[in-house]
Formats: sequence, C-alpha cells, structure tokens
Amino acid sequence: MQTQRTILWVIFTMSLLFLWDAWQRHQGHPSLFGGSPAPTQTQAPGAAAPGGAGAPKADASVPQPGAQATVPTGQAAVPAGPALAAASQPVRLVTDVLSIDIDPVGGEVQRAELLKYTDTEGGTSANVVLFEEKPGHVYVAQAGLVGAPGQTLPNHRTPFIVEPGPRELAPGDDSLQLKMSAEQGGVRVVRTYTLARGSYAIDVKTEVTNVGAEPVRPTAYMQLTRDKKPPSSIAGIASTFVPIGTYGPVVYTDALKFQKVDFGAIEKNSQDHAKSAKDGWIGMMQHYFVSAWVPTQGTERTIETARIDGDLYTVRVRQPLPEIAPGASTRVDATLFVGPQDQKVLESVAPGLDLVVDYGWLTVIAKPIFELLQFLHGIVNNWGWAIVLLTLIVKLAFFPLQAASYRSMAKMKKVGPKLQQLRERFGDDRVKMNQAMMDLYKTEKINPLGGCLPIVVQIPVFIALYYVLFASVELRGAPWLGWIKDLAAPDPWYILPLLMAVSMFVQTKLNPTPPDPLQAKMMLWMPLIFSVMFFFFPAGLVLYWLVNNLFSIAQQWVITRRIEGKPVFGRAA
Repeated sequence: MQTQRTILWVIFTMSLLFLWDAWQRHQGHPSLFGGSPAPTQTQAPGAAAPGGAGAPKADASVPQPGAQATVPTGQAAVPAGPALAAASQPVRLVTDVLSIDIDPVGGEVQRAELLKYTDTEGGTSANVVLFEEKPGHVYVAQAGLVGAPGQTLPNHRTPFIVEPGPRELAPGDDSLQLKMSAEQGGVRVVRTYTLARGSYAIDVKTEVTNVGAEPVRPTAYMQLTRDKKPPSSIAGIASTFVPIGTYGPVVYTDALKFQKVDFGAIEKNSQDHAKSAKDGWIGMMQHYFVSAWVPTQGTERTIETARIDGDLYTVRVRQPLPEIAPGASTRVDATLFVGPQDQKVLESVAPGLDLVVDYGWLTVIAKPIFELLQFLHGIVNNWGWAIVLLTLIVKLAFFPLQAASYRSMAKMKKVGPKLQQLRERFGDDRVKMNQAMMDLYKTEKINPLGGCLPIVVQIPVFIALYYVLFASVELRGAPWLGWIKDLAAPDPWYILPLLMAVSMFVQTKLNPTPPDPLQAKMMLWMPLIFSVMFFFFPAGLVLYWLVNNLFSIAQQWVITRRIEGKPVFGRAA
C-alpha cells in the first residue's frame, strides 16, 4: 500500500514539475529538460522595404523570383501590381479599444494596437500590438480580387484613394468609418471599414463594380499573413506540451470543426485541413489573442494555407463572385476580428471562434470549469473570490469520496502503533511484514488505497485549472485582494506559496506516518518541494490549492477526531 501511495505522489510531483517547467519556459528561462526558449526569427530574405518605411511589404500570394509557387494549379495568383514610387502614409483609426493602421496601398491592415491590454509578457508598459509590419516581423491582414489569368484586378498591392473623414471615434458616436476606392482591370472597388465602440470586430464591406465593356467573374480573397516568430507571451513555451504554446494558422468549418495548422506541415506541404466550405472562418491564434477573417456564412469558398518565400506564412479564403455584367455591381461582406480571446465575445462573432482558447486534452474538464468560474464571477465580480467559491464547489462534489478516504486514513493513523509493532517484530523480512499488514487491514476493515483517491481525482482538475488560468485572457491582469494584482502571474511576495507549504505540512501531520522511514522523510520534504515550485505558478492556481488544503484539513481533522473518539467542538464523538 505504501508503495502504491508513493507512486501516486511521484505522479503528482511529476505533474507539478512539468507545469513548473512550462511556466519557467514561459518566463524565458531554459527548460529543465534541455530545451531553450524559441529563437527570435530574423527578417524574411528578400523582403522589400517600401520607400523610407524600412518595413517589408508582405505579398502573401506572389512567389518571389526563384521561389516555388504557392497557388494551387488552375487558380490565378494575386499579381504583384505596379511598382510603387514611394510609400504612402498609413491611415490610423482609433476607437475606445482599438487603434489600427490601414495602408492606402492595398488597404492592408498593417498594425493593430489593443488599447485595453498592456504587453506585460513583453516586459513593457506599452499596449499589446497584434498586427505589425516592420523589419524582422510581419503580421498583417489583406484582401483583394483576382481575375482570369492575365487579368489584374484591385488587390492588396493596388494603390487606393482614401476618402476624407474622421479618424477617431468622437464622444457620443457608436461607430467610425473609413472608405477607400481603387480601379484596375475594368473593375472598381470601394471598400468600407467600420469600427464600433467597444468592439474588436471590424466590419469590412467591399463593393465591386464592373466599369468595363465585358462581363467579369472575379474571385475575392481574404488572408492573414505572418512570420513564424513566436509572440512575446509564448516565446518560452512554443516547444513544450502546453497547448497555449500553439500559435499560427487555424481553420474552422461546420463539417470538420476546429483545426490547427502547424507551420512545419505547411513547409512540407502536408497540411491537413478543410479545403472548401460554405461556412466557418480562418484565423491566426496565439496566447491570449487572435485574428480572424469571417466571410458571410452560406457563401462558397476555398481555404488555403501556404508558405511564402522566406519566413512568411498565410492562411487564405477565396470566395468566387457571381458574374458581373458591365455597369453592374456586387458586394462582398466580411468581419475582421483582431483582439483578445474573450470567449463570450468570440462566440458572438462566429460559431466556433471561441475554440481558439485552447485547453488541450483536458478541454472536457477545463471548459466546464471556466464556465462555472464565469458564472461565479458574475455573482462576486472578482475572479479571486470566484476561484475560492469554485474550490468549495469542487470539495462538495467530491465530498463522499473524500470523506470515505479520510475515514480510511484516520483508521490507519489509529492503528499506527500496531503497524510499528509489526515492523519491529518482523524487522527486514518485508514479505512477512506486508502479509501481517494486510491481515491487520482486513481485521480493522481498512482500505489501504482509500487515502490515495483524492490525489488521483485532484490531478486532472488541478491541471485543467492551470490551463484555464493560463489560457483565459479574462483572468489576465485580474486582481484578487491586496498584493495580488494579477491572478495569472506568480504571487509577487510569495505569501500564498508559503501559506500553501504550511497547509501541506499540517496535512502531512494529520496523515498516518508511513512505517518506512524513507517514505516518512519524503512525506516531510513534500511541502518544501511543492512550495518552491508554487513560487512560479499563477497566483490563482496557488489560491485554489491553498483553499482546497484548508478545507481538506478541517474535514480530515473532524473525521479523525470522531474516529479516535475525541471531542469535536467541545462535544464527545
């Protein structure tokens, strides 16, 4: 029985060790297992810098000279378009939550700053910048049209004319618009970007008019292009098992659901994802944040992922348009989301978009935990107290199992002197001692494995809550009380880890002492080992475990007193 208990403790300890290692890599420190933080990628070879800007102009569809084509056979590539004499100044639109820069060349969204989120992971006090186009880093949203082979239509390399208008959301206004137009190949495009107050979803409407003499049948495309450089928030965990280390292209369709696409698979041209649909969306995910193009649902589209020359990758939607007669028009509507992975908001933008909050293999446990946390937060309006209430609910849910376990442990503690006598009687003859112990357990009606069950039950809940605290942007920067300003970050004063170590030491004293001296010493060292690891864990996770320990101590103390026949709260048991 003691061997089995030791195995369980080893499993629990290893789980904590792996989580600690993941947190260390998240902080940018080397892995305990020989890994190292992901290296910073350099600027893509051959990237051209627009005049004076010093930033590469990402072309997500046109192969560079000598590069392998990335456009499937039979589909027209987006042409490079005319050479630009000079770079135009981007147009900046600012609302209460979002600031975006739109390049008049192609209408590319080349910068997106989230005004309500500080880049704490990057070690600065600046706001989080999601889209960005500069030397060494490219992450942009693009859109345009392609026509028949040899036909050049307005695309993300075409200069647009920007109409005048307000650039900042005025007090009392609910929305802000930017309208821009371009004409090329007998087709005129008028694109309108609409930003709403309090929203990270950008409404993008494109009116396509045939101004030529012949019918045209263009194809609209929307794409997200970025390099493989890991975001600052996950630069240290990009190669670990933690699901939040995942970043890059994602695809969702109603038929095949949520699919992540690995950069390595794209490089090998072995990506496996939905290729066509009438619904869904495409996106680029990372820790805490996401961007996504959401076309109008019910429209036929094809989905592509590709590697551009150098270090650029794209995920793209192509939407064929109906034939447009001379003088006629059609419209392409889409939503461009660029913002935090707030699950309520994501659910309202598009079906399945909330799945970018990746809880890994424990989603079946983590998702209900988060939903329960959200419900409790709605009651107490504080994520820390919501965690405390969650702990109480989990304890109540497992109360019958834990009560039976504590009774078993209390009985074992009661027969501790008899176990010590058996150890002295049989000495080093472990076979006879184990047989005598099993006979004693049978006589006293003790389940030797009963004390291990709470540990087994808590492990998946513990890891699932770790994922919830680490992956849910709602808890990022959420305070509890006093010195705890961010439940997703370690306790700055290490008060919670120290209190947890004390609570674990008390629990150890309440448990029966193992007859094996080596095991007894290991149990005494456990609180110290755990407290060191918990120094680096999110404060919310330590809070959960501390509250769990405190209620376990109270429950175990009461049951032990009753088993031993001692008074509880001044009364005899």
